[in-house]
This record gives sequence, C-alpha cells and structure tokens, in this order.
Amino acid sequence: MPEIWLNYGGTDVVLDIKAENLEQKIDSDGKTIDDSKINEKLNTLDLSKPMELVVLHNSKSIQKIVSSLFTLCEQKSKPFPKILTEKKILNLVKAGLPEGISINEFDDTDISNSNLVFLAEMEFDGMFGYETISTRLIKKFGLDSMLSAYAKRHGNYPSPGQYTESLEEAKKFSNNFEIQGIEIVANSQGIIDFSIGHPSETLSATKILESHSIKDVGQHKTMIISTGKDASNDNFGKSLSSLWNCSNAIKKDGLAILVAECKSGLGSNAIQQYVEDRLTLDQLQNPTKYIDGMEDLLFLSEIQKNFQIGLVSILPEFYAKKLDVISLQGIKYSMDYILKTQGMRQKAVVVTDGARTLLR
Repeated sequence: MPEIWLNYGGTDVVLDIKAENLEQKIDSDGKTIDDSKINEKLNTLDLSKPMELVVLHNSKSIQKIVSSLFTLCEQKSKPFPKILTEKKILNLVKAGLPEGISINEFDDTDISNSNLVFLAEMEFDGMFGYETISTRLIKKFGLDSMLSAYAKRHGNYPSPGQYTESLEEAKKFSNNFEIQGIEIVANSQGIIDFSIGHPSETLSATKILESHSIKDVGQHKTMIISTGKDASNDNFGKSLSSLWNCSNAIKKDGLAILVAECKSGLGSNAIQQYVEDRLTLDQLQNPTKYIDGMEDLLFLSEIQKNFQIGLVSILPEFYAKKLDVISLQGIKYSMDYILKTQGMRQKAVVVTDGARTLLR
C-alpha cells in the first residue's frame, strides 16, 4: 500500500490508498537553490538602509529568506530589518524567526513608505492568473481598484496561469507606491528562485513559476487535492485556488476532493454573506461594489455545473451544505466515499501540492 502524506493545516495526514486505486501521484517539481545562491541574491539589497520587512503570509520558504537575511546582516554588521506582519499570523511568523528577533503588527493603511519591503511566495490565482505581491496589495489596500479588476476577469470560470487584464490592474495599483518586494517561487522541496525589486517588476517571476508548475496530465474522473502548505489552506476561500489549478484536468461529472483544514473559517466575506443568505449568485455578475472573495464564489457556482466537490476540513457541515459541497469528516472517509460511490476499482489521482501545480 503506497503511503502518501498530504498537508492538512499545521500537520500532515496519511492517505491510505491501495496501489490498484492510485492512478497517479502529482507533486510540484523544479531544482531548488542552495544557501550560497540565496545569499548572493539577497546581497543585491541595500542593507545599509533602514528596512521594514512586511511578511504577507507564512511558509517555510518565507522563513528561510527571513533567517538568511538576518544572518547576512549579522555577518556584515548591518542593522536588522524591522519585521511587520498582520495580527492574525503574527505568532506563526514569530515562531519561525531567529531567536530574540522582535516583530510588530502591520496595520498601516499608508503603504507609501519607501522603507517597506514586501515578502511573499508566488502562487496561482483564479481571477488574476497569478497571486503576487501586487495582487495581495490590491486586495488589502485597493478596494476601489478591486472592483475594476473583478470587472475585467476572464469570464465566469477561473483562469490560473494566464496573464490577465485583472493582473494588469494589480500592477497599475502597486505602481502608485515607491516600495520594494521579494517575490519567491518555491515548491514542496524549497526555494526555486526569487526576484527582488518593485512589485510591478517582480511579476516577471511568473515565468519561473509557470516553467516548473504546468503539467499536461489529461482528464481524470477522480482527484484528491492537497494545497501543499498550511498558508494555502488556512481558510476555505484561499484553499479554492488549488481546486482552480486542477479543474481543467477533471472530467465532466467527475469528483474533486479538496483536503484543506480551514482553521480560520471561510476567509471570504462574499462566501460568508452567501451562506447567511445576504448575497445571491445573481448579484455576482455586475456588482457596483466589490466584496472580498466574490470571484471565488462565482467560480465555485460555475464549476459545480461540471463536477462534484468534496471537502475534508473542520468547517461546520452547515457551510458545506449551503455551498453544495460534500462534507467529509477526515482523509480516510474521502477514500471510503470514492469507493462507495464510484466502485471498488475506481482509480484516483492524488495532487500533493495543489497551490503550486497547474494541471492541463
């Protein structure tokens, strides 16, 4: 029996699957860079200037860049950067920092401070095509611009891995600020590469992500998808990106089971309003106001016309029912459900790093 470990929040869970039920296991790939290459690239930063490093989310690759940066500053007797992050992930980020380093909450609505250096790992995104520092900034600080980005979406289906008009909107937004970014491209093994510069320039790293992540696998009836890392399944809205990345490889009337802990809940105002009957699907077509997560609710409703979605998470079953998603109590139940509904000989494709893999 093959032993396959899938990320589920802060831990990994084992999927017990018989060899005859495993069609294929898909992971992200690409050659990772070593410490000397990381240091060489970080050396291009002006370390003599005061730096306020804004950590936009938490992951192993982000922790690696932060600790390498501190080591470099120590070696060169340069001032340590000030570390800032959102309140909700402050303790998580702090736990990955070198001993004795202080960290503060980033609650600034003014991002025109030229000392700011934003740090994030690039992934795919259903509306923008790519999730970058620019798209994270427009979502957080540019609500008016988000309405325009939403209006320019590529239809009602997700378009991960495509350079969209919405992404141009995000680039235009970040161009308003004299800031810097460190944009990381990583896989399940470590850092593949990273780009330093203005967030509108570090967008070029999309080419690196694309070259390592796209896999032509044909179409399959059954798929089990893990996002690959905690930061990508912290909430339901975020975890949906991994589903969008795999959606083109799922057959009509097929089944996709998403393994995502969602410890922070739905993570989307639009989905929250929908399950509370305060937002209808009709209102998603041409809204006059953007509500956070609108695009994911729209994509979910459209994609469900093509295939069924199951969810292994800690979300209340009430939410799953409202969203027409099959709620599964644990990873073991997902395999049981497949065999019970599709037959004992059904084969499943298992995706272990859905946030950084794009299937075609």
